[in-house]
Amino acid sequence: MKHSPAFLALVEEVMPRIREISADELVELQEKMQPLLLIDVREDHEWQHGHIRGAQHLSRGILERDIETRVPDKAATVVLYCGGGFRSALSADSMQKMGYSNVRSLAGGWREWNEKKLPVTGCN
Repeated sequence: MKHSPAFLALVEEVMPRIREISADELVELQEKMQPLLLIDVREDHEWQHGHIRGAQHLSRGILERDIETRVPDKAATVVLYCGGGFRSALSADSMQKMGYSNVRSLAGGWREWNEKKLPVTGCN
């Protein structure tokens, strides 16, 4: 997908402030760590076409509004993902600004996860 220059600049601005995790690191974390909250921040139609097994859906558009209800523990380990890692990076930055201390963004997002043929569910 071709992104606008302003969007890419916004993503670049937040990258030094957030932590990213690779798909392989997420698999390791899933095996070692419970509880781990995996949140898909993509749009509803993207979620309906498939998502990472074990993920919850909370789209980027409502994340800031609903995250405290969904995840009241601000020290919880949360991994966010989107299609390619940009929206989840912006979401991670927002969550950190809201006081969440252990948030990561999945580098490469859904696209990389699928390229590695890792477990998914709900695919049409």
